[in-house]
Amino acid sequence: MRAIVLSLLMLFGLSTHALAKDALSMTPQAVWSMVQQNPDDILFIDVRDPVEIMFIGFTDAVDINIPFKQVDRTNFNEDKAIFSMPDNPNFARDVEKALQDKGLDKDALIVTMCRSGSARGKPSADYLLSQGFTNVKYVDHGFQGDTIKEGENQGFRLINGWQNAGLPWSPKINPSKISKP
Repeated sequence: MRAIVLSLLMLFGLSTHALAKDALSMTPQAVWSMVQQNPDDILFIDVRDPVEIMFIGFTDAVDINIPFKQVDRTNFNEDKAIFSMPDNPNFARDVEKALQDKGLDKDALIVTMCRSGSARGKPSADYLLSQGFTNVKYVDHGFQGDTIKEGENQGFRLINGWQNAGLPWSPKINPSKISKP
């Protein structure tokens, strides 16, 4: 049945992406270009927890920080040696408000960015698609990029991502762009 629907959509020239629930990625350079050329037509969101931003860095190219997951310092996982990061229950509502504040609606382009692109960038974009936002993408390899797998710099995030593409960023937070709980 799905094959028939997809064939009909293609026959009539309609997009098959509307049926997909998987967000597509954009390179950091493509996002930077869009932010420079059409800043009023895009909502660019950093979805990391503000504490993470404080230690890793930030780009003023984003419109706002709205965490997709938030650190719960009362729930520590001993086995993994990390705090839990439950979903932000207000994420979709906060994104919709940010769109409205910018004069945009749920059909506007939204781009999410996390540290690596996979743990929160893509999942947050997929989640927004499932909530009725229609044009959501994420930054491929996120803010910091992937880790080096071998050698002297093994474990360091020195390949791909926003920082490693030489795009503007700062080790300091812009408090006016950090969402308030």
